[in-house]
This record gives sequence, C-alpha cells and structure tokens, in this order.
Amino acid sequence: MARIIFYCVIVLFSDIALAQSELKYPSSLKLRTTSTSAQFQRTPAHYTPSFLGVSALKSGWRFAITPYLFLPLRTKGQSTVAGATVDIDLNLKRTLELLNVAFSARLEAWRGRFGLVSDLYYVHLNLDKGVIIRPPRNPQLDVDVDIDADADAHQGWLAAFGVYRVLDGRFAKSGRHYFWDAGIGVRWNRLRQEVKVEVGIDIAPVPEVQNRLGGRKSWWEPTVGTRLGFALNDCLTLAARTEIGGFGAGGDVLQWNLLAGIDWRAWETTSLRFGYQYYSINYSSRLPDGRFVYDIEQHGPYIAVSWRW
Repeated sequence: MARIIFYCVIVLFSDIALAQSELKYPSSLKLRTTSTSAQFQRTPAHYTPSFLGVSALKSGWRFAITPYLFLPLRTKGQSTVAGATVDIDLNLKRTLELLNVAFSARLEAWRGRFGLVSDLYYVHLNLDKGVIIRPPRNPQLDVDVDIDADADAHQGWLAAFGVYRVLDGRFAKSGRHYFWDAGIGVRWNRLRQEVKVEVGIDIAPVPEVQNRLGGRKSWWEPTVGTRLGFALNDCLTLAARTEIGGFGAGGDVLQWNLLAGIDWRAWETTSLRFGYQYYSINYSSRLPDGRFVYDIEQHGPYIAVSWRW
C-alpha cells in the first residue's frame, strides 16, 4: 500500500511540473520559435544579393530583365563615308542634342549554374545641317537654289550568350556571397551611315536632285564575356563584366565593352544599378561608293533598373 501511495505522489508532482512548464512556455510560442529558427537557418541558401539577385544553388528557373541607359561623356573617333573621313569628338550635351532614338535592355534566364543572356541595343543619331544658297535674284529668271545635307548614323546589335556560373559561394569569415560567370555567344550587328544631299531649284514644280552616299552593313561575329562580383552587404553588390567580339568577322576588327558598378537591391525583386562603362568599336569595310569605316570610343555613366522573378 505504501508503494502505491509513493507512485501516486510521484505522478502528481510530475503533472504539476508539466502544467507549470506549459504555463511558462506556451506550446504556440514554442512552435513559432522553432519555425522562426528554421526559417533563419534556411535564409542564407536562398537569398543572395548578387547582380542576378539569386544564387545558383536555388532550384528552378530564374529570370531578370534590365533596361539600361548609357550616357557617354565623351565620344571620340572617326567616321568614313564614301572615302571621306570626318573626325568625331562629342561631349554628352552635344550627343544628347543629336540623339534621335535610343533603346537598350538585357535579358537573363538561369537554371542551376547554366544561363542564357541576351543583350539588345539601338541608337540613332541625326545631324541635320541645312545650308540655303540664295544668289542675287535675277528678275528675268527668278531662280532660288537650296542645298540641304542630312547625316544619319544608326547602330544596333542583338547578342545571345550561353553562360555558366563557374564559382558560386561565400567567404569563410564574412559569409558574403561571391560569383563568377563565363560565357560565349554570337552578336548580330547593324550599322548605317548615310549622307543625303538634296538640291532644289525653285523654278518649276520639278523633282529635287538627290545624292545619297554611304549605306548600311550587317554582320555576325563571335563574342566572349565574363562577369564577377561579391556582396558588400545584404543590399549592395560590387560587380564588373566585359564582352569582347569581332575578331575580324565581317570587317569588325574588335568590339569591346567594359562595365563596373554597384547593384543596390532596393526591394525584394528590384535592383538599381549604377556604374561606369567603356565601349569601343573598330569596323572597316567597303561599299560601291568607297570606304565605310566606324572607329569610335565612348565612356560614361551607366544607369539601370533590374526586375527578377
């Protein structure tokens, strides 16, 4: 009988202790704490403040679209149309005055360490110089002569790369993410340089005399590129990329682009990018009316916004 009473007392005290622990640490609070801890432990493997915004460790497809704006502070080089060469030296203000249309965007699709990257660029500069020659009017003929000259420059390309993430990891001490991408692809270029001269004689309703010099060229070329970066903190990533193409294909001796900048992850799926870019192209060919050359160097700020999903 004493043994039974002893066992009952032990069970009673056990129930009281259990009830006190439940009052002190409710089960719902313990569940929330466990869930938060597990979520905190999972976060580093899924969140990567990189240029793409995600790590190669994340499964499934990831996409990014990045419209960007390149503002060349200096444009220098030579343009040759019909064998006549013109030296070019433009600052940003003059470039914006001549700018007619500009569009550029970069698209990325990734699955694991493999990615597809496409880059689209187009710019149209229009230099309109009208020179009107009006000799002293002859009362008997009543003749006016107008001479107008139009110069147009169109440049655009569409590039496609296959990319592989060679490195994707974190530094041992800081835990900050770093990555290195390398890719190879092709680029389709289109270049148009034309000078149009119109001579109109105001003597009768007859067609104007027109003379168009220059023309357009299109070509394919191989291109290689690389990109690397590392996170400064949870919101900022320092990165740089370069792309080199041409290698003599289609008359393009060399086309080179170098960009370095900061990616600021302002929102969960949106980043703002600021950097500085250098671009050069050395293209030379021939058209029926003479040599056709576009040898240009540009450098200036790079501004972009990137959306990821």
